[in-house]
Amino acid sequence: MTAISIVLAEDQAVVRAGFRALLDAEPDIEVAGEAATGEEALEQVRVLRPKVVVMDIRMPGMDGLEATRQITEDKALADTKVLVLTTFELDEYVFGALRAGASGFLLKGGEPAELLQAVRVVASGDSLLAPSVTRRLIEAYTARPDGATEPPIEGLDELTTREHEVLRLVAAGLTNGEIAEDLQLSPLTAKTHVSRILMKLGARDRVQLVVMAYESHIVER
Repeated sequence: MTAISIVLAEDQAVVRAGFRALLDAEPDIEVAGEAATGEEALEQVRVLRPKVVVMDIRMPGMDGLEATRQITEDKALADTKVLVLTTFELDEYVFGALRAGASGFLLKGGEPAELLQAVRVVASGDSLLAPSVTRRLIEAYTARPDGATEPPIEGLDELTTREHEVLRLVAAGLTNGEIAEDLQLSPLTAKTHVSRILMKLGARDRVQLVVMAYESHIVER
């Protein structure tokens, strides 16, 4: 089995070394490169093409938010996922990173096992939506008064009635299996609906679908 390749982007050398020791100890994970700034992270990702970037938000020079945006907007890096690290739960920079295409985020003060699980979840192509704090964060910022200034989301009018139902359930954090059970569909049909919604809305993953659902008021607080 091919190991999950990682680029670690964290400006504090001691913290970065701790993350590296933790990740490298796992047989299915390999730290391919390290970066202390957003610029270095971009360089490493473009050369190494890792499966996952563990990205700190606050770094000198180019921050993790801008680095995340550039990675997720680069079609050549479509297979690279970004897992954002933050110190605070309700951090507007984190919300910006999710909107920029990050596949999830994790609190720095969490348990080591949480980082390992997060890396594996993101690498598998899923998004880190399970923690309730993710939904609280999205709800908090999409409900701001300036949320009305967001441009319309293209492709919403192309969704079928069933796809709107599926999108609401995705936004609630349900898995494909749970969606299938709720709507009395087969798991394969539920997965197909989610794939079509991703394609129609041009979303990178389920996290972006959640953000879009709240921004478009398909799901309200």
